[in-house]
Amino acid sequence: MLIGLAPTLFRARPVCLHTSIPRFSPNSHGFLTITPTRLFIPAASLRRDENKEVDDYAELKEKVENLGICCNSVTPEEYTRLMCPKCKGGRSMEKCLSFHMSSKRNSALWRCFNIQCGWAGQIPHYSMASDGVHQLGRMNFPRILTEESLKLEPLGDMLIAYFSKRMISKDTLKRNHVMQMAGDQIIIAFTYRRNGMLIGCKYRTLEKRFWQEKGADKVLYGLDDVREADEIIIVEGEIDKLSVEEAGFPNCVSVPNGAPQGIASKELLPLEEDTRFSYLWNCNECLEKASRIVLATDGDLPGQALAEELARRLGKERCWQVCWPKKDELSSYKDANEVLVNLGREALKEAIECAVPYEMQNLN
Repeated sequence: MLIGLAPTLFRARPVCLHTSIPRFSPNSHGFLTITPTRLFIPAASLRRDENKEVDDYAELKEKVENLGICCNSVTPEEYTRLMCPKCKGGRSMEKCLSFHMSSKRNSALWRCFNIQCGWAGQIPHYSMASDGVHQLGRMNFPRILTEESLKLEPLGDMLIAYFSKRMISKDTLKRNHVMQMAGDQIIIAFTYRRNGMLIGCKYRTLEKRFWQEKGADKVLYGLDDVREADEIIIVEGEIDKLSVEEAGFPNCVSVPNGAPQGIASKELLPLEEDTRFSYLWNCNECLEKASRIVLATDGDLPGQALAEELARRLGKERCWQVCWPKKDELSSYKDANEVLVNLGREALKEAIECAVPYEMQNLN
């Protein structure tokens, strides 16, 4: 019986410099193996393409630097916040220029989000102007977020007391930049950051009503805590991430949008259609470095569905699953915060350390 292993999100095989036509043939053990027929691409052609990309990037970099934009820290296909050479960040002197470079590093576009400036432009991969630089009108850029623009302020006494009842300390709240929305209502603000930069915010009322800032990139909450981690713990909510940190594991992140009601389909969607789990693709650079991923989702059916969806994309062979302690003969505690509040830090730490391989836990 042949078992086809579908490629996982972060364990895909390297791209080969050939195309393959599979052909079945028996091996020495009597099993069928797949022998690819390779269509060779001349190395000279590949070298020409590589040299062209290097030349295009050098030309692009020169044009960008002539405008005063320093793009050394830019990652292709990502929006990077830089210092605007026109307004120098205005009064706040913040990095208010959103800059984007194409994957082939041969074109770029940018816009300054300082209201007093608004400078924008692009450099296409073909020269339609004498200098190859075009001024732009309105463009669809991700929003530039700041604590001031979102009207955020430090947590007040009421919310500090609320988190204290949930066994989460002031130090943990401060380290994770948990804030509140200014105004008469009591609204928690979980700030999402990448490389220290505010890129999103999720709000929560004490009555458990949730909403997020529109137009922000979807990423894992606590992303900067796992940038170089070999082991990553994934939970279902921001408060669970804070709880796991209280148990001694800062290498923890939370999904941004909770759990699905069930497994969507047996087949994984193509990347461009897999919008619900786009935060995994957006955090690929960090996740692919981990050799062990501990899934500590909720113990209910949606939580189990989330664990399955994550394991399918991350690779089940490197996933472990947490089994929450028993509450009584018929039920178990639901999540990390329930365990922390009812059983304490050591019990939560033990539950995470006793995670079992995902494939073993889900044999049935």
